[in-house]
Amino acid sequence: MQKEADLKVSRSKIVITIVVASIILGVAGFFVFKSSRSTEKSFDKIRPGRGTISVSVSTTGAVEPQNRVKIQSSVGGRVEEILVQEGAVVNKGTVLALLSSTERAALLDAAKLQGKSEQSYWNNVYKKTTVIAPMDGQVIVRSVDPGQTVTMNDSLFVLSDHLIVKAYVDETDIGRVKTGQKAVIGLDAYPDIRVNGVVGHIFYESHLQNNVNIYNVDVIPDRIPDVFRSGMSANIRIIVQEKRNALLLPLRAVLSRQGHTGVLQRSEEIGTRPHFTPVKTGLQDEGNVEIVEGLTESSVVLLPDSTFVLPKNSGGTNPFSPQRNRRRE
Repeated sequence: MQKEADLKVSRSKIVITIVVASIILGVAGFFVFKSSRSTEKSFDKIRPGRGTISVSVSTTGAVEPQNRVKIQSSVGGRVEEILVQEGAVVNKGTVLALLSSTERAALLDAAKLQGKSEQSYWNNVYKKTTVIAPMDGQVIVRSVDPGQTVTMNDSLFVLSDHLIVKAYVDETDIGRVKTGQKAVIGLDAYPDIRVNGVVGHIFYESHLQNNVNIYNVDVIPDRIPDVFRSGMSANIRIIVQEKRNALLLPLRAVLSRQGHTGVLQRSEEIGTRPHFTPVKTGLQDEGNVEIVEGLTESSVVLLPDSTFVLPKNSGGTNPFSPQRNRRRE
C-alpha cells in the first residue's frame, strides 16, 4: 500500500512538472513570436530605383553686368534732352542725350533775351553735343535729368551688355569647379524662379572674405528674366558631377559593418532574420546614394524604421548601426 501511495505521488509530480514545462515553453514561444513580430515591424521593404543623382557645390553670389560701361560727357555744360530711360535696350551709336557746352548754354541764354529769331539762329549755328552709346546693351543707370549742369567727370549713364551671376566660391571647393559645368541659379528676391546656366570664367586671383580665400566665378545664365536686376543676391548650385539612370537607394538604407558598406536583406535560405549584404556605392547627394555593385532593381532591401527605437544596451554594439552614428575606433 505504501508503494502504491509513493507511486501516485511520483506520477503527480511528473504531471505537474510537465504542465509547468509546457507553460514555460508556451510563454517563451509567445515572447519569441512577439519579438519576431516586433523585429518584422521595425523594417520597411523597399527596392532600388532608377534616377538622376548629382554632386554639386552650393554657394552665394550676386547679379552683375558682364561688361559695365560708365558713360561721361566729352564737354562740361547743361543737359538739354534725355532720349532714353532706365531699362531701355539700345544699340551701338544710339543717341542717349543732348548737351549744350558751357559756352553754348551762355550764348543761347543771351540770345533768348534778344528774341526768338536770334535764339533760333544761334541754336542752328551752334549745334548740341551728343552722348552716344558705345556698345549694344541695356541702360541700367541714368544719373542726370534735363536742365542739370554736368562736368566731364560726371557719370551720365551706365550700360550693361549682359547680366551674369558672379559666384563666390571657397578655395576648398574651387578645385572641383571647371569652366563649362552646368549650374542652377536662384534669386533671394524670387525664390520660385530657377534659371539654368554654365560656368564661363574662373578668376585667377582670390580675395579675402571673413578670413577665407574666395574666388569669383562667372556663371552665364541661359536666359535673363525680366526680374533680374544688377546687385541682386543669388544662390548658385554648380553641378560638379551628374549621373543619369543610376540605381539609387535612400542614404539611411546603406549601413556600415566592420569597415564594409552594405544593406540589410532577408532571404528564405537564411530565414526571417536580416542579413548584411555588401554593396559598392558611387555618387551621393543629400538624400540618396548610387549603388554600383551588389544589388539590382528587383532586390528587396530592409529599410530601418526611423520610428522604431531599440532598447538601450550597456554591453556590446549593434553591428547594423548606420556609419554616421558609429564612433570611429
